[in-house]
This record gives sequence, structure tokens and C-alpha cells, in this order.
Amino acid sequence: MYVVKSPLPDADLKTVADALQGALVDLVDLALVAKQVHWNVVGPRFRSVHLQLDEVVASARTHSDTVAERASALGVSPDGRAATVAASSGISSVPAGWVKDSDAVGALADALGTVITRMRQRIASTAEPDPVSQDIFIAVTADLEKHHWMFQAENA
Repeated sequence: MYVVKSPLPDADLKTVADALQGALVDLVDLALVAKQVHWNVVGPRFRSVHLQLDEVVASARTHSDTVAERASALGVSPDGRAATVAASSGISSVPAGWVKDSDAVGALADALGTVITRMRQRIASTAEPDPVSQDIFIAVTADLEKHHWMFQAENA
């Protein structure tokens, strides 16, 4: 089997691999949570919230692919399996069933806040060992912060 060998020293690669894997899990779960809420949102702001949730799903899916491909480029096998995501995501679960639009907005603002906090930790931890991966985390965080702002503004 072909294995990609990173030019990073082993200790740096471990730090970066952990950051990339954590980001992948959080982004996959963010997409799942947003889609779950998207299917179940109800209320007077249904349409706008429904569409806004799909924007988060699209962003999270795009970023998860970028993060996973960066891991692969460094010779780290990305793990986006459901069991891995369930075991290691930092996002709180959302309840089953219908979700009032204001609760949906709050749930997504909370989920985004959690992921952003964890992404900022990854930005810090990868600054020295791999500025390329750090750059990816910076771009992901900037995009998620835009979504976070918009969801917070919905409930202001």
C-alpha cells in the first residue's frame, strides 16, 4: 500500500494530525447537526432559517473535505466515520423532533461557537509546526465566524 510521507518532523506531524482530525470531526458533526435542525425547524421564520442552515451545511462539508485532503497530503489517514464523529465531536447534540425557529437559531449559534473555539485552539497549536494547515484553520474559522454572527443576529 502506498503511504504518503510528510516532510514534517514526527512531533510536529502528531500535533498537526491531531488538529486536522479534530477539525474534521467537528466539521462533519456541524454539517449533521445543521441538517438535522434544517429538516425539523418550524415557526414563522421557517424559510429564512431553513435556507440559512443549508448555507452552514454547505460550508461545513466544503471545509471538511479541505481538512481531510490536507491530512491525506501529510500522510495522515482522515477518519470521518460516524462512530468516530460521535465519540469525539465537541458539539452538543440536538434533541429529536420539531425545533422552534428561535431554538434552532440558538442551537446553531451554540454549535458554531463551540467549533470556532476549538478551531482557534487549532490555529494556535499549528502556528509553529505547520503554517499551511494553520492557514486552512484560519480560513475555516473566518467563514464559521460569519455564520455565527448571522445566527446571533437572528436572536438579537
